[in-house]
Amino acid sequence: MNKANYSEVSQFVFLGFSTNGPVQHFLLAFSTMLYVTIILGNLLVMFTVTFDPHLHSPMYFLLANLSFIDLCLSTLTVPKMISDLYSGHKTISFKGCVTQIFILHILGGSEMVLLIATALDRYVAICQPLHYLTVMSPKVCVLFLSGAWIVGLIHSVAQLAFVVHLPFCGPNEIDSFYCDLPWFIKLACTDTYRMEFLVTANSGFISMVTLFLLIISYVFILATVWKRSSGGLAKALSTLSAHITVVVLFFGPCIFIYMWPFPTVPVDKFLAFLDVMITPILNPIIYTLRNKDMKMAMRRLSITIL
Repeated sequence: MNKANYSEVSQFVFLGFSTNGPVQHFLLAFSTMLYVTIILGNLLVMFTVTFDPHLHSPMYFLLANLSFIDLCLSTLTVPKMISDLYSGHKTISFKGCVTQIFILHILGGSEMVLLIATALDRYVAICQPLHYLTVMSPKVCVLFLSGAWIVGLIHSVAQLAFVVHLPFCGPNEIDSFYCDLPWFIKLACTDTYRMEFLVTANSGFISMVTLFLLIISYVFILATVWKRSSGGLAKALSTLSAHITVVVLFFGPCIFIYMWPFPTVPVDKFLAFLDVMITPILNPIIYTLRNKDMKMAMRRLSITIL
């Protein structure tokens, strides 16, 4: 389409969840409560791991960085949603939408790599305990963290390189509460089939393959433990169940939103809400309430502070 034949879209409108007044008031209160919980929970994990020397190990180093990414992910989307619910002005500029997508995929790609790192950490700790300190050395952990952010950046740049120059002439309504590529691409004034395929291949397919590889690695760990001692299987399963829960909660919504061939907007909204609101809350809960070392460290810090 020639540029002379369309007026360029300068902003997008979020349709959100509902236009009903009482429902929006409930969502405003509920979202605010959840966001405060996200901030406090993830800051607590980061603060505890940073200041308790007993937690200066690879596992907790990775955990603290996962909490940081979860906090950033929620902060990228939730305050805007709360502001929109409060003011009723549910718009975002074109540049703001692109920026949100860019940062969202940096964080998503980085978290994907860190989840792989936590799986490796658990594999070495359970299956190769004598080599744990050698394999998961501080240098290796820093390399994992650096690699995670580099992979996230490359992933995000690769995604936006295909779509940032698409023409947008209307409509400008995004049927969600934040910007992401599947909804963004659909508003372009051109045939987007090839773009949608590239986005699916980049995000959806990679997420699905990574999820399957992680699950296979956990199954391999459990099989190794069972062969060595059937009595240790229950303990290993208890340890890995938290990791498996986090992995499924992270990858499940991504795979559905990017790869499900049939448009199911209410489900997409629910999964988007789950991804940026519920998962960042569950991560610190899973890792703290089920972890004796974390609970002891929090007690020590509370005694020191008080």
